[in-house]
Amino acid sequence: MPDRGQLSLSIVEAAVGVVFILAVTAGFALGVPAADTETPQLNAYAEDAATVLASEPPRHAGETRLSEVTRSADAFDRERDALEQRVDRILADNLMYRVGTPHGAVGYERPAGAPTGRATVPTPNGEVIVWVWYV
Repeated sequence: MPDRGQLSLSIVEAAVGVVFILAVTAGFALGVPAADTETPQLNAYAEDAATVLASEPPRHAGETRLSEVTRSADAFDRERDALEQRVDRILADNLMYRVGTPHGAVGYERPAGAPTGRATVPTPNGEVIVWVWYV
């Protein structure tokens, strides 16, 4: 049987140790990307606002406040100010919002590039979308 060369076990262990130390050092030197904490929180704010609006009774007609504002363009125009005031009361002062319906929107223009949260509520007359972002 011919002699075969074998690496010493201690050399293999040393090589694995060096690779491990280099990996840990690189992790500290390069760092890790920060977790995105804004978007999930903004989504939660948008969901909360949408849930409150979807469960409120209508002021005039419909099943809920949101079904009322999606019923027609006239209904939206009639309820626009009340919807805007209600969303202002629901959300914290450090948040801006936009509520879009098939017949129009209330709130502020969404800034380009800013992190936003989003929630969608289906109604019999179309979807209502709530966007939320930090001031």
